[in-house]
Amino acid sequence: MASFKDLEDSLKSFIIQEQSDAHNVRSVSVAKYNNIKIWMDPSKYVQPHFVVRITISEAVFALSDCSKINGGLGYEERFVNKWFGRMGIKEKLLELWTNAEKNKEDR
Repeated sequence: MASFKDLEDSLKSFIIQEQSDAHNVRSVSVAKYNNIKIWMDPSKYVQPHFVVRITISEAVFALSDCSKINGGLGYEERFVNKWFGRMGIKEKLLELWTNAEKNKEDR
């Protein structure tokens, strides 16, 4: 079963790799991505979604197509969209959404 921590680590690695591949190795601030957070809040947004926080920026994305529902991450949104398109990411997020919905009903 996927965990939010696994997905946070995956997104962090993906962003750092993408920036390194763009020949920005010297300007990549790895520490900036140490506190990436991903979570879901079914009580706030009924639509299946996930929230990404990078430093002080935060955005909510739809699980169906990674379209932005709320907030903003600036230029890093493109990395989230590319990461979402990787094999297995959407499925892991959907699994976590199903569990979050189930936990909401159990309360």
